[in-house]
Amino acid sequence: QLVESGGGSVQAGGSLRLSCAASGYRYASYCMGWFRQTPGGAREGVASITRGTNGVGGYSDSVKGRFTISRDIAENTLYLQMTSLKPEDSGIYYCAAANLWSCGLGQERYNYWGQGTQVTVS
Repeated sequence: QLVESGGGSVQAGGSLRLSCAASGYRYASYCMGWFRQTPGGAREGVASITRGTNGVGGYSDSVKGRFTISRDIAENTLYLQMTSLKPEDSGIYYCAAANLWSCGLGQERYNYWGQGTQVTVS
């Protein structure tokens, strides 16, 4: 089970940190990612991290340099630190997991999904 939190409304230029609490599986053995979806738009991958304690992050060009993905193995939690937010960053953010070393940003590789948390940047 994956449960996101931390979404909300923020002004452009502000920051938010999203969290995704994982339970029911060996968290450290899964790669994970963050996706976002806008109304009427496709779901796009924004960040992913490889499995293990020292996961390696990857980012879409649209968020590179502004977003940071990280994971706390002890707390079974995935994070997405978002800074310098823009209105186009608005959407529902989902975390996802796959029993792979590396997931990448393609949603087809992911097996498990959270319910999403809304981010609105104005």
